[in-house]
Amino acid sequence: MWFVFAVLSAVFAALTSILAKVGIEGVNSNLATAIRTMVVLIMAWGMVFLTNTQGGISDISKKSWLFLILSGLATGASWLCYYRALQIGEASKVVPIDKLSVVITLVLAFVFLHEKITTNSLIGCILIALGTLLMVL
Repeated sequence: MWFVFAVLSAVFAALTSILAKVGIEGVNSNLATAIRTMVVLIMAWGMVFLTNTQGGISDISKKSWLFLILSGLATGASWLCYYRALQIGEASKVVPIDKLSVVITLVLAFVFLHEKITTNSLIGCILIALGTLLMVL
């Protein structure tokens, strides 16, 4: 089931890029990011209440709170940079560079989470990096 959600995530991310590129025309990129974030916030809390999981807030540990907050800050920084890049660059060049996050994630997961780097994942990362280079040149 994780695979289905991962594929749907990729599809929605692709739609996000195209819709954002059209939507930010003539709009300050920071303002556009704030509007997008409000929509995401409403949607996320809507899902929490729809699934009746709001009671779990009190069960969240301090460590989880810290890392969820740090993750939120990283997401915000990523979105602000992404929207600015989309506003001043071509989507067909910005998006592949953004997807280098796959390569960076593999390295960070190895260093901080002690996840294994397999031959296949290493080859995949090299191909992603080379593909990105080909797409942006």
